[in-house]
Amino acid sequence: MRLRWPRRRGRLLAGAAALAVVIGGGTFSLAQGGERAVRHSDQVLTVPEAPGSDRTVRIDTSFFTAADQEGRRPAVLLAHGFGGSKEDLRGQAEGLARAGYAVLTWSARGFGDSTGRIGLNDPDAEVADVSRLLDWLAERPEVQLDAEGDPRAGLAGASYGGAVALLAAGYDDRVDAIAPQITYWNLADALFPDGVFKRLWAGILFTTGSTDAGFGTAQAAPADGSPCGRFTAELCALYQRVATAGEPDRAARDLLAARSPAAVADRIDVPTLITQGQHDSLFPLDQADAMAQAIAANGAPVAVDWIWAGHDGGVSESARTERRTLAWFDRYLREDPGADPGPAFRVTRISGFDSTNGDTLLRGASGDRYPGLGGEEHTVALDGGEQTVVNPAGGAPPGLSAVPGLGALGGGASALGALGVGLATDIPGQYAAFESAPLERTLRVTGAPTVRVHVTSDAPTAVLFAKVYDVAPDGRQSLPAQLVSPVRVEDARAGRTVDIRLPAVDYPFESGHRMRLVLSTTDLGYASPREPATHAVSLAGGDLSVPTAPGVAEGAAPLPWWVWGLPAAAAAAAACLLLTRRRPGRTPAPDPHLADVSLKITGLSKRYAGAADRYAVRDLSFQVARGQVLGLLGPNGAGKTTTLRMLMGLITPDSGDIRVFGHAVAPGAPVLSRVGAFVEGAGFLPHLSGRANLDLYWRATGRPAKDAHLAEAVEIAGLGSALDRAVRTYSQGMRQRLAIAQAMLGLPELLILDEPTNGLDPPQIRAMREVMIRYAANGRTVIVSSHLLAEVEQTCTHLVVMDGGRLVQAGPVAEIVGSGDTLLVGTGAEVTEPLLEQVAALPGVLAARAAHEGLLIRLEGATPAELLVELVGLGIPVHSMGPHRRLEDAFLTLIGGA
Repeated sequence: MRLRWPRRRGRLLAGAAALAVVIGGGTFSLAQGGERAVRHSDQVLTVPEAPGSDRTVRIDTSFFTAADQEGRRPAVLLAHGFGGSKEDLRGQAEGLARAGYAVLTWSARGFGDSTGRIGLNDPDAEVADVSRLLDWLAERPEVQLDAEGDPRAGLAGASYGGAVALLAAGYDDRVDAIAPQITYWNLADALFPDGVFKRLWAGILFTTGSTDAGFGTAQAAPADGSPCGRFTAELCALYQRVATAGEPDRAARDLLAARSPAAVADRIDVPTLITQGQHDSLFPLDQADAMAQAIAANGAPVAVDWIWAGHDGGVSESARTERRTLAWFDRYLREDPGADPGPAFRVTRISGFDSTNGDTLLRGASGDRYPGLGGEEHTVALDGGEQTVVNPAGGAPPGLSAVPGLGALGGGASALGALGVGLATDIPGQYAAFESAPLERTLRVTGAPTVRVHVTSDAPTAVLFAKVYDVAPDGRQSLPAQLVSPVRVEDARAGRTVDIRLPAVDYPFESGHRMRLVLSTTDLGYASPREPATHAVSLAGGDLSVPTAPGVAEGAAPLPWWVWGLPAAAAAAAACLLLTRRRPGRTPAPDPHLADVSLKITGLSKRYAGAADRYAVRDLSFQVARGQVLGLLGPNGAGKTTTLRMLMGLITPDSGDIRVFGHAVAPGAPVLSRVGAFVEGAGFLPHLSGRANLDLYWRATGRPAKDAHLAEAVEIAGLGSALDRAVRTYSQGMRQRLAIAQAMLGLPELLILDEPTNGLDPPQIRAMREVMIRYAANGRTVIVSSHLLAEVEQTCTHLVVMDGGRLVQAGPVAEIVGSGDTLLVGTGAEVTEPLLEQVAALPGVLAARAAHEGLLIRLEGATPAELLVELVGLGIPVHSMGPHRRLEDAFLTLIGGA
C-alpha cells in the first residue's frame, strides 16, 4: 500500500479495522443480463471514523464479476453522485463486469446504508475510505495485482463521485486511471466564484444533505439535533456562516479548497478522461479546463469530452460516455493497444431535431488536441457608452439566468437549457448592455470570451453578473446554456478596470445575429450585496475577445431512425395490409346540411385493448364552425390526443360519428385533404433547408405544386428568410413554425394543432398565437390542444373541456370564463373607504374591495348591466368592466380541481 498522506501512529491498526467485514453483512446473488451472467455480492466494511479514532463507520459495498470468467482482472471502483448511493451504479457496474472487470461500488459516508457524517470528500474520511476499499480489492482472488497489496484499479464517478476519483488519484499511488464526470476541481471556486456566493446551488447541496429522506434504513436522525443533518459540524457551521453573511470568508474558502482535487494538483499523474457538461451552472467548463491543464502538466494522458448535459439538464449521453469510459479503461488498465480511447478533445453539438418523437439530434466534433478555453482569438466590436446601474436594497428583485436544481443534482434533461433559450431576464435599471453590429458570418464560440470594462461605484465593492446573449434579427434574445459569470470588483469607489472572463460555451452565433454583453447587478442564483449602490459601467477597449477552435471538426450526424426505418416499415405494412385486408364497409353518405360546418362529432367513444372497463373517449359530442379557434382542454389522460387522432383518421373509433364539412371521417377518407394537422410531430431532414423539406413533403402528397400555396403558408407562419437555412440551425421556435407551415400547405380549411407551443419561450409563444389567429381570420378553422391556459384564453374563441374522456363543457371562451360572480371594474376615481362602503351597500352586491386596476365587486343577485347603472349613478367613472375569473380558475372548477 502506498498512501500519500503522512503516516501516523496507529495507522496499521486502523487499516486492519478498515478491512473487517461486519458479521452477517455479506450476501451473494447471481444477476442475469446481457450475454454473460454477473456475480454480485454485498458486504459492509468497518472503517475508522477518523485517523487514530476508536469509533468506526460502516461502508456499504457491492462487488460484481462475470460468472464465467476465470483468473485475475483489473478492478474498477464506481462512485456515486451527491444524494445518491451505490444502487444508482448497478447497471453500469454489471456492464463493466461483463466486459471483464472486477467492479466495486459503495455508498459514501452519510448516504445509502452507510453511516458516518458527510465531509465533502474529506481526505481523512471519504478519500481514506477509497484507499481502504483498494486494500480490500487487493485481497480478492479475482483482482489483478501490480504488486503485493496494489490492485490494478481505475476509478469513475460523476459529480461528487468524480471529485473523489480525482482526490483518490492524488492521495493513493495505487490508482492507475480515472474517468471523472461533471465534477469540480476547486469546490471553493465552484461555490464562491470570484468571491461571490453561489447561494441557490449551495442551498440545494446542503438541503440535500440535511434531510434524512433518501438515506438508507441503516441511518437514523442525528442524535444531536444538528440543523445540517448528516454534514459534519465544521461544514454545518461553514454553511450557516456564509449563508448568513451572503459572502464567503477566508476560512470557508480554505476549508473547501483543502478538500478539492486542486489541493493535490501536482500529484495526479494517471491517465484521465474528463467529461464535463455544457449545461452546468454548478460546475462549469472552467472547472474541467483547470483539471485538464494541471494533469497534463504532470505528463499524464488527458482527454476532454464536453457533453450536451450537466447539472442544469440538457440531453443525456450516458450510453456513449459509458462506452468511452470502458474504452479508456481497456486502453490504460487492461493495456489493450487496440482499444481506442477517443480523441484528445470532443464536444457534442446539436445537428437537428427529430420531430417524430421530439428528440434532439446530436453530433460530435473532435480535435487531436484540447484547445482550452482561449482557442484562436477573434474580436467583435461592441457599441455602447457609459451606463449607470443600480444594486437594489436587499438585492431584490433579482435577474434570472439559470434556475439551479431544475436538472436535478445528478443530471437531467431540460429542453430549454438544451436549446440555449429559457427564462433569462434582466431587471430594467439593474443592467448595462453593449451590443455588436449584425455578424457578417456565423461565429462558432468554443471557449470563454473575455472583455475589459471600467467600473466606478459609490460603494467600496461592486458585484456584477456578466453574460453574452444571442440576439436574432427580430430582436429575440437567448442566453447560451443559461450561464453567467459573477464578478467582484474591490476598491470600486476609485474606479477599476477589470478583465472579465465570460462563461465557457460551445455555441454558434448565426450570420445576421448580434452579440449582446450584459452586466447585471443581480442574479437569482447568487447573493448580491444587500446595501443599495449605484455603479457606472463602461467598456475599456470596446471589443469582445471571442475564442474559436478551427481545428475541431464535426463528424457526420447520425441519421434519425426513420430515414432508414420507414422504407422497411412501409414494405412490412403493405404486406400486412395485403394479407389481412377486409372488404371495406359502407361509408355513410355526406350530410348536405353540414357542408359548411367544419367539424361535428356525435357520440364518439374509444376504448383501447386491455382496458375493458376504461374508456379513452366516451360519448363525446361537440361542433365547430368556420372562423373559430377552438381550444381543446383537459388534464393529462382526458382523451384529447385520442380525439384528435380519431379526427385525423389515424385510429378508428369504437362508436360514434365524425363529420368534416358533412363528410364522414375514416382512414384515407378524401375529405382529409381539406384538413391540415400537427398532431404527432413533423419529421424534417436536418441538413436540408426549410423550403426543401416543405417541397419534399408536398411532393409526397402527389398533389400539384400550384395547390401548395407555399408562399401564403410561409407568410402566415412568419418563417421569413429562415426558410432557406438548414433546419439543423433552427431554434425550437423556428422548428415549430416550420411544422405549422407544413400543416398549412394547401391552406386546409381545418387546421389541427396538438401542443404547438411546446418548448417555446414567451416571445415565440406570442408569435405562434398570432399565427393561429391570422390563419382563422379568413373563415378557416383552427383546433388547438394546449396546456397553456393563459395562451388559450388569449387565442381561442371557443373551448371544449374534457375530463376522463367525457365532455365537461363547450362554448365561447367568454361564456365559460365569465360564469364567475366576481367582476373587475376599471375606474379612474380614487378608491377610498367611503367609496367602497357605498358600492358594497348597492342592491345585489355582496362585497367590494380595492384592486390595483380598480374595484373587485362580488355580485349576489345583480346583473353586470344593473351594476353599471348603479355605479354611474354614484358618479363613479367606469372605463372597463369584465369577469375577474381567469380561464385557469374556470378550468379547475370544471374538472373538480377547485
